[in-house]
This record gives sequence, C-alpha cells and structure tokens, in this order.
Amino acid sequence: MKRIFVALGLIFALACALRLFAVPQAAPAGQQAPKPTAKKKVSAQEGERKFQENCGRCHNPPDSLSPREVKAVLQHMRVRAMLSQEDEQLILKYLAP
Repeated sequence: MKRIFVALGLIFALACALRLFAVPQAAPAGQQAPKPTAKKKVSAQEGERKFQENCGRCHNPPDSLSPREVKAVLQHMRVRAMLSQEDEQLILKYLAP
C-alpha cells in the first residue's frame, strides 16, 4: 500500500514538473497581444478579493514567482482550497497578469 502512495506521489511530481517546464505557445504572426481593458482591471480586482478570501488566510501574494510557476502552484492549491475553475482563473489574472 505504501508503495502505491509513493508511486502516485512520483507520478504527480513528474506531471507537475512537465507542466512547469512546458513551452508556452506563441501567438500567430501578425497578431498583437490584446490591450488591457477595464474588464481586465475588474477581473484583477476580483482576483485579488478571491485570493484574500481563499489564499490570504495562509499565504501572502508571491512576489518572486514567474507566471508559469504561479500557474503550477495555483493548480495544486485549487484542490486543497476547493476553488472553482472561475476562482482559479481570477486569482491567476491577479497574480500573473
């Protein structure tokens, strides 16, 4: 039984490492990144509120993580904090705009 948990832990760690080091897809040539809008500002504020409600009880906002690292950590914490997918996306926009 203990071997199963160790094996599952290793598989989980490997999956996390693969996601962490995945190369992001570039936008097709000729397309520009969308300009920030008021809606993005509102979602960042909503994400900050969600962070404080769900994560802020135990954590300070990270200031030295890359957006890719923030995404990986957030995916792990989503299960522990029982966040909805919408909450996860709002918090991600707040932490890694």
